[in-house]
Amino acid sequence: MKKENIKELSDKELQDRLDAVQREYVQERIQHVIAPLDNPAKITADRKLIARIKTEIRARELNINK
Repeated sequence: MKKENIKELSDKELQDRLDAVQREYVQERIQHVIAPLDNPAKITADRKLIARIKTEIRARELNINK
């Protein structure tokens, strides 16, 4: 998901997407400990996506309070 796509989402959609990606990230980490994943770079990509979503949520909070 690109930065432009993240900005187009509503606050509710962002929070839902964040919850889903975080659950997926935790499951992938657990599975990777048990048996190596086919694509371990997905863990890094998910971590970066979580950061992008959290950054957008925080930016919106700061803009609302001004």
